[in-house]
Amino acid sequence: MAKPAPRLTPDQIQAVIATAWDDHPPFNAVLLRHGLNEGQVVSLLKRELTPNAYKVWVLRAGTQRGAPSRARKR
Repeated sequence: MAKPAPRLTPDQIQAVIATAWDDHPPFNAVLLRHGLNEGQVVSLLKRELTPNAYKVWVLRAGTQRGAPSRARKR
């Protein structure tokens, strides 16, 4: 199980979500820019996004290079 994400301010959470949704940087850029590991980003997005938005993100992230490994297997 992934370590829980550190306590982030609402602005920081929005920045992580915006970076994750951006089409240009790969998933690893989200990890490096915000200092979170893959599991923390995935759990944060799962918690903060609606279920449908999370599913859409997983599908989008799975088509990009450097996407989370779990998304690519689906």
